[in-house]
Amino acid sequence: MSIVRETNTKKFILSFFLIFLLAFFLTLAVTSYQNHAAWQLLLNHERAIATSLLEQEVPDELIAKALNATKSGPEGINLLNQLGIHERTNLSLLSPLSAYGQNTFLFSLLTLLLSFFLLVLIIIRFLLNQERLYQKAIEIVAAYTAGSFDTPLPESREGSIYRLFGEINHMTGALKAGQEAEHEAKEFLKNTISDISHQLKTPLAALSMYNEIILQEPDCPKIIQTFARKSDASIERMKSLILSLLKIARLDIGSITFQKTLCPVSELLDAALEPLTFRANQEEKEIFFLEAWEGEIYCDPVWTIEAIGNILKNALDHTSSGGKIEIHKEQTPLETRIQIADNGFGISPEDLHHIFKRFYRSKTSSQTSGAGLGLPLAKAIVEGQGGSISVQSNPGTGTIFTVSFPRSSKYTSA
Repeated sequence: MSIVRETNTKKFILSFFLIFLLAFFLTLAVTSYQNHAAWQLLLNHERAIATSLLEQEVPDELIAKALNATKSGPEGINLLNQLGIHERTNLSLLSPLSAYGQNTFLFSLLTLLLSFFLLVLIIIRFLLNQERLYQKAIEIVAAYTAGSFDTPLPESREGSIYRLFGEINHMTGALKAGQEAEHEAKEFLKNTISDISHQLKTPLAALSMYNEIILQEPDCPKIIQTFARKSDASIERMKSLILSLLKIARLDIGSITFQKTLCPVSELLDAALEPLTFRANQEEKEIFFLEAWEGEIYCDPVWTIEAIGNILKNALDHTSSGGKIEIHKEQTPLETRIQIADNGFGISPEDLHHIFKRFYRSKTSSQTSGAGLGLPLAKAIVEGQGGSISVQSNPGTGTIFTVSFPRSSKYTSA
């Protein structure tokens, strides 16, 4: 039984066994002493009888015969009855046997009382130890109920109670992790709502202002046209923000099923670059390939085009007029890597580990109007398909994003 392996139970059983051994050997010692005392009393009594008979000049042969006699006859019984020695005679009247009987009783009583006293002490100590253990467990569990998981229940010893404590500790560990996750989720939701509110506040304020200007100038088509275009731009900005948030939310909850297939790399890059070509020309920025794009990658083409497009847009946002954006390809037997390098502002070391966080705005982002959702969305899309994305950057010299995709369905579990 596992309860026997508990430390307190082991100590109790060991102490009980030791008390039993002590009582056993003490009883043997007392019994041995009593036997010796009884033998001494009988020997002295025999000596006293022999001495008395010798004093009365009884022959030695008759004394020896009397002392060795084993049978009692009517004459002897009658004589002892006349002397008052029979089965009903009070033991205290027989002085040698009286002392022996009293000693025997006292020794037995002391042995019994000592054993009982020690056993009671052991039981009380065992119960007190168990009570302290249970009280400590009650206090710790009460703290768990209050939401404090700092003190674990003791589980370093053997036994059923400590196994129970261990299971409770595992349960509280899961509760603590859940509590922390819930707290982080609440904080994230709070920050996200704050960020969304902040991101929508600017275009909404602009729309309100543009609408007010249009209402004040109903007879001026030029002003109406100008601010109508600005209103349209603000609406597009809000639309883009909301669509990006919806996409990230769908990716987070796993409601998107990627339709993967083997896609030519050149087609993916051309499709991602097409909507950005006019902007690059307008801003006098050059995007070019370092080598011919051949081969295929295993991915969902629609989502992958959006991810690569977001990275290219980020490169345009952080590159000055006249800047260059280079696209380079590396292939291994397992994956294809797409590197997008720019010679723009670069990313400071303190911002580098945060650029994939939603709504995060680095120091260099103050020069752009993005909402901070493009890179997080790209990361979610790439990693959701079993790929990976990484970044290297030095302030003032540019940034390199590396996107890796499996070349075949054989190498992905997604």
